[in-house]
Amino acid sequence: MTDHTFQPSRPDRLRLACDVHTHTLASRHAYSTIAENVHAAAAAGLELLGSADHFGSMINPAGDLRSVQHLINYEIWPRSWENVTLLRACEADIMDTEGHLYGWDIPIDQGITGKRLDAPTTLKDYVFGRLDYVVASIHNDDLMQGASLAATTQMYVNALEDPKVLILGHAGRAGVPFDLDEVLTVAKEKGKLIEINEHSLEGRRAAASHERCRKLAERCAEMGVMVATSTDAHLCCAIGRFPRVRGLLDEVDFPQDLVATREARTFLEVARRAVGLSL
Repeated sequence: MTDHTFQPSRPDRLRLACDVHTHTLASRHAYSTIAENVHAAAAAGLELLGSADHFGSMINPAGDLRSVQHLINYEIWPRSWENVTLLRACEADIMDTEGHLYGWDIPIDQGITGKRLDAPTTLKDYVFGRLDYVVASIHNDDLMQGASLAATTQMYVNALEDPKVLILGHAGRAGVPFDLDEVLTVAKEKGKLIEINEHSLEGRRAAASHERCRKLAERCAEMGVMVATSTDAHLCCAIGRFPRVRGLLDEVDFPQDLVATREARTFLEVARRAVGLSL
């Protein structure tokens, strides 16, 4: 059996100063507060933390705005906390082979207090309007069963075309086949990022995910597509810890200049261009 337990690479080989896909208690199956995550990010020497709690039916099966109200009160968060830049995001579920993101078909006309909105909208647009960026991911691959390669490819393309989506989340772990070159071409054209995800390479996921993630990283390097590294941490002690990601990127000799998360400045510049981040 292949051992996919990686050791950290040489400190001068790959700099990772941002963790842009992490979870708090608001994701319900995660266990730390935002304050604990920020403290862990500072302790790990990170420059930037992106908090991206789940936005999908796993935490909001009824489609109720009140169940995701933690995502619409981000304005109370400081932009700098313990000298860490803090970004406001979510991980939105890709819902179908059309690439629709969770909440696209859920109309709302009231806020969390019951007060009427100025104009009806959708749950997706209401939440996305308060975020810096979105990570788009598949969590239920049953929805894609029987779909053609062309359909799953177009699904990812459509998700990347959403104006708020910056990162295609853990495509190596999702296990849904797609035309890699076609999706990466769109990502490059739109300045979007492909995630290389620590959580995908640990535990029971490692054996199934490693080769897909490696192929994804290799092709990104060959095509000049930028990646975002993340822990997908569900517990504060995992924040900023990327041994498997470092190992995988070392294996393929991934170029530092294609790693958007190598420093806060680079990630912020990419986000400004790709999704209009105003920070």
